[in-house]
Amino acid sequence: MLLATQLERVFILKDKGQEVRLTDPEPRWSVEAVLNFYANMYPILTTAKISVPAIKDDAVEYQFESVMGTKG
Repeated sequence: MLLATQLERVFILKDKGQEVRLTDPEPRWSVEAVLNFYANMYPILTTAKISVPAIKDDAVEYQFESVMGTKG
């Protein structure tokens, strides 16, 4: 018998070599909606890009990477 289960979504915030693991606030939300939700707590996310999802440890992992560079 074949069982299908939905994988948990995990969001990783990468900024300056540090990683913060964020839980999925609402599984029905799009990835962009989750990004906007966490942007209230992590302002760096207002300019972040979303990486291609990867399956890791029975979860779908999305990475939010800061695209802010240095001036000059």
